[in-house]
Formats: sequence, structure tokens, C-alpha cells
Amino acid sequence: MTNREMMEIAMRQSAEDMGCCENDFKINKNVIVTLKLGKNARKYLKEPITCNLVSYGNNIMVASINETLDIVSEYVEKFEFYHCFETPNMHWLNERLIERGHKICFMAEYYLPDINRIPILSCAYKTRILKQEDFGELYRPEWSNALCEDRKQLDILGIGAYDGNTLVGLAACSADCKDMWQIGVDVLPEYRRQGIASALTSALAKEIISRNKVPFYCTAWSNVRSVRNAIKSGFVPAWVEMTAKPVTIVDEMNR
Repeated sequence: MTNREMMEIAMRQSAEDMGCCENDFKINKNVIVTLKLGKNARKYLKEPITCNLVSYGNNIMVASINETLDIVSEYVEKFEFYHCFETPNMHWLNERLIERGHKICFMAEYYLPDINRIPILSCAYKTRILKQEDFGELYRPEWSNALCEDRKQLDILGIGAYDGNTLVGLAACSADCKDMWQIGVDVLPEYRRQGIASALTSALAKEIISRNKVPFYCTAWSNVRSVRNAIKSGFVPAWVEMTAKPVTIVDEMNR
């Protein structure tokens, strides 16, 4: 699998998540469509979704419900596309969305591996490949980035690092869509800064690719530790997303 093929698969998945075409992400002008989750959308995407803005670095692909389509359309034409994902411009959009009962909810950066840069990294602890049947006792807070109890049927592959018989680090992936598996990683606090996270993440990326799936990694821009892990593990920025939801949902999250 080449870098180009992985990028094509990611764009195809984003199109399925929004209700647009893969080529819409490649052109040099913004594209705006009515939001429609495809039947093969990422499984963790939950409606109601007000709008979603996605950029692979060429333009902004916008998908919105009809109620806010005019606001979001004006927004992406008013500002440079790469400024639409940051303040102060983002306030312009949020203020107008609030007037109609919606708010900006999620912002994230997504990474794909550079097939030529995935390193072979080691750590001081023995590692072991884990499968779904090995995860049963691991749905605990310390492994909440690697595994998700609400969607445990999607957690299908992982690599653990062990100090003796104690699990000290875990990278695992969720089959969030047909061709792409998302990696999450956790390391116990007392074992951090030893290269465990990057050793597990890079090894798991290779395992996923060997199964003809595309590994992807998501982080908040502000999570510097996670960004460093992505880069050290051979991942590079691929696309960004910003999502709005109804005010009631956002306010409930903040409680």
C-alpha cells in the first residue's frame, strides 16, 4: 500500500462521512453540500450533526444541515480556508450558529502513516500482540484511549508492553470503518517518557497495514504529547475537521 493509496482511501471515507465525492477534497475551491451520513460512515459519528468542515490542505469541504447551510457557506467564503479552523475567525461562525441553536463542538487533526517513515522502534519491555478476546479485562480508565467500552465490538487488534506480568502500555485499534482502523494508545504514568508509546504505535501501524487496512491517528492540536507520539511513530498530518452540534448536546458535554 502506498501513501497515495492511503490518502485516496481516507478521502473516500471522508466523502462517505459527509455525503460528497472524493474528488471534492482535491480541488482548489470550497465545496458545500447538504450533510448526509453514508451507510458506511465512521461508526462513532453520531447524529445530530449540524455541520462538518474538513480540509486536506487544498480547500474546505463543507457538509451542513439546511438550517445552517447559509451561515457556513458565508463563513468559508469570507475567510482563508486555513484560518477557518482557528480563532479569531471561528468566533464569527460560532456566534451565528448560537443564534440558531447550535455550537462548534469538536476540532481535531488526523494523521496517516508515511509508509517510508514508519520506524522500527523498541522499548525496554517485552511486547505482545493482543486480539479481541484478550481485551475483556482491560476496559478500565487507564486504557480508555486505546480501548472504548461503548464500542468494544470494534476493538480488534492491539500490542501491549509488559513489565513482568504487568501491562504498562497498550496501543489498540478500532475498526471504525471498512478500510481504516483508528489507533489509540495509553501508557501508565510511571512508565511514560521511555519510548513505550511510540514503539507500540509504530508496531501496530505496521500490523494494520499488513492486514491491508489504513491506520489513522487522531489528536487535538493542543495535545502536544500525542502529536509528538504520532510524528515519532511515522505519522504525518493528513486532514483536519471541525464539527458543530446542537447547543443542548454541547452544553451537556460541558456539565
